[in-house]
This record gives sequence, C-alpha cells and structure tokens, in this order.
Amino acid sequence: MLAVLPFENLTGDPAQEYFSDGLTEEMISRLGNLDPQRLGVIARTSVARFKRTREPLDRLARELGVQYVLEGSVRRSGDRVRIAAQLIQVSDQTHLWARQYDRELRSLLAVQEEIAQAVAREIQISLADRRDGSVPDSELSSASYEAYDLYLKGRYFWNKRTPEGFRQAAEHFQRAVEKDPAYARAYAGLADSYALMSSYSMGPATELIPRARSAALRALELDDHLAEAHTSLALIHENFDWDWQSAEKEFRRAIQLDPNYATAHQWYAEFLAFQGRFDEALAESERAGQLDPLSLIIAVDRGAILYWARRYDRAIEQLRSVLAIDPNFPRARIIIAPYLAKGMFKEALAEADRWREQDDSPWPWLAYVEIYGRWGRLAEARKAFERFKHENRGSRIQSAPAMSAAYVSLGDKEKALDWLEQAYREHSNAMTGLKVEPGCDPLRNEPRFQELLRLVHLDR
Repeated sequence: MLAVLPFENLTGDPAQEYFSDGLTEEMISRLGNLDPQRLGVIARTSVARFKRTREPLDRLARELGVQYVLEGSVRRSGDRVRIAAQLIQVSDQTHLWARQYDRELRSLLAVQEEIAQAVAREIQISLADRRDGSVPDSELSSASYEAYDLYLKGRYFWNKRTPEGFRQAAEHFQRAVEKDPAYARAYAGLADSYALMSSYSMGPATELIPRARSAALRALELDDHLAEAHTSLALIHENFDWDWQSAEKEFRRAIQLDPNYATAHQWYAEFLAFQGRFDEALAESERAGQLDPLSLIIAVDRGAILYWARRYDRAIEQLRSVLAIDPNFPRARIIIAPYLAKGMFKEALAEADRWREQDDSPWPWLAYVEIYGRWGRLAEARKAFERFKHENRGSRIQSAPAMSAAYVSLGDKEKALDWLEQAYREHSNAMTGLKVEPGCDPLRNEPRFQELLRLVHLDR
C-alpha cells in the first residue's frame, strides 16, 4: 500500500492551491493504475487529512496502513513549474529516491509519468504485460494544457462535496470540454457533478440526471476505459432508472478497470445493500475503507448498511466512531435511526438537540416528530410537526423516507404513502432504499407500498 501525500504548494499564492491538489490527485490516479492487483494506493480524501501537518511518518503509516509514502512540493511561476518528489519506505524511513523536475507547464503530464515510472521501478512492481514498470498511455496526453488545468480546478471544487463546490466544478468541467471536446475525463467530471447535484437535492432529478447521463455517455464514447464514467453511469441507472441489472454491470466494469477506485466500491456497496445483499455490501464497504481509510463518508455509509441490515448495535458503534472524529459531520446524524430502532429514545433526542444547535434549517424538527411519535408522546410529535411546517413553508422536501417515517410515527399511513408516490413521480433517489429501510416496515403490507416496490423493481 502506498500513500501519495498532498503535494505542498510553495508558490506563496493560495489561489494556486488547486494546482498542487490536482497534481496530488492525478498522481494517485496514475499510480493506482500501475498494477492494482499488487499495489494499492490510498484515496485522496484520506491523504487530504494530512495536508499541512507534521504527522510522524510511522504514525501516519499506521493510520493509513501503508508501507510506502510519496511526498513532494510544487513551485509554479509563469509558464514554468518545479516539482520535487521523494519516495520513502516507512519501515526504516529510508529515502529510496529524491528527484527534482523543472519543466514548462505544458509538459506537466510528462513529469507525472516520469515520477510514476520511478516509483514503479523503486518498489519493484512486476507488471504482467509491462515488465519495465512503465505507465500506460493516458487519454490526457492529447488534451490541451488549458483543458487539463480547468479539469484540475473542477476536481478541486468537486471534492469539497458542497453545493457551491459542485456548481463551480460543473462550470470548470464545462469550460474544459469547450477547450478540448475530445477530453473524456472532463465529461466524466461533468457526469459526477450533475449526478451528485441530484443526490444533494440541488435541483429536480428530471433536469439534472439527463445532463449527467449525456456527459457520462460522451465520456465513454471517447474512452470506454474510464472507471469514473462507468461509476457515474451506474449511479444514474440505480438512482434514476431503477435499472438494477445495468447498474451492477457498470459498477463491476468500473471496479475491473480500476480496483483502487474507492468511490466505485463505496457506491457498489450501497447498491448491494439496497438489494438486501448485506454480506456482499459490507465486503465492498470494507474494501472502500481500506483504500480510503480516513474517509468519513465511507465510514458513515458502512453504518447505514449495518442499519439497513438490522444490525443496530454495530451500526450505532460505527456511527459513534465517526461522531467521535467529527461531531458535526452531517451524514452521521443518521445514528438517530438505529437509536429509534433500539428504543433508545433519550439518546436519539440528545442527538437531535445537538443537530438543532448546529443547524438552523427545518430538518431537526422533522427528527423530533419521529422521535416523539415513536416514543408515544404524540402531542409533542404533532407540535414539532407544526413547527417543521412553519419553518419549511415555501420549500420542497426531497427526502421520502424522512417524511414517510414522520407520518408513520403519527399513525397516518395514507399520507406517508401519498408522499412516497409523489417521490416516485419525481424520480427521487430516495426510492432506492424502500426494500431495506426499517422506517418503512409499518407500510410493507399495504398494497400501495407493494406496488411502489414493483415499480422500482425491488419486489424480488
């Protein structure tokens, strides 16, 4: 296992941060494709935690589970770039090599390839059909530097995982394909951006997903070997089409192309869980975690899978471990769900209180509805629901399971089913969890619920 630590930006210009971050991500991608069966490369989100830190190498290696570390720095001035890099064997902190590269910016791709080849030689990777340890040619070699620069900026903003980050990412990816219409990776970036915009409820799925699909298909038309594009297409088939067979085909193809792509394993694990294939799902989640050991979203998703599998104690333990690292990590608030399933109402209420302290949106009030309703304190549940409606007036709710659970907790199954049917008409990605979501259990024998399962092909 190898970790590519964040390349240090020595330009003195914070505006160039995307450049060093982009070089780090590109190096991870390059090295990850050398020989995935023998060399695992830690994902960007885990190594990003060590940016601007002076963590001792032995401690860093233990946290990431690696034997080798690549670290470096970037100086950029005008149309020139200087990249320093060194490969370290962690066991004895031996510097296997240290190099410095002075190049024109337009030869940056050649520098990346040169570093990757040096790493391959030093850790003696034996490739089945490339025994010299060379790096396969990349589609990027034909891309203009301007398009590549825009691509790096796009990935920098996409990795922020915020609404504004997605918007800026899409803008940069779009500009990249305008600069170079044959640049497949920029189209894959567009697909990723629009797909997650839909998942983050930044707009109607019926508008965003067709854009994502078009970009993913164009990326694959240009380069059918892009794992990122296959993964994006799989997510579209799953969340929007509810075409489970096609989604699985694309996930498997992505993992075959790049076994080190942690996101493919992460999203495939969710896919398997939605099918009720929990042992397979947890195995994929573990692999994602091995490749990206410090990723909180991967850790939270594993907690969600355990919750869907009704392994509530393990789910609570998993989610508590995330909250111990970051008490404000939004997705980890799903710990309320296994608390309720276990009848741990006081713990659920305490988590909702912390949520409301951190978030002035209407959503915590909906959590109170479910908590008080499941607790049998219906007067307080109705009061919280009125408060939610008041706070949320003029907005559109996008989470079918949350609304359904709220109505079920108030004993109103018909309204819960009304909402789920509306979510189906809007192609909400929330429909993917119908088969396994414990909050839907009181609805399972209802004919309307059974029909929804059939419509989204989860009735088997």
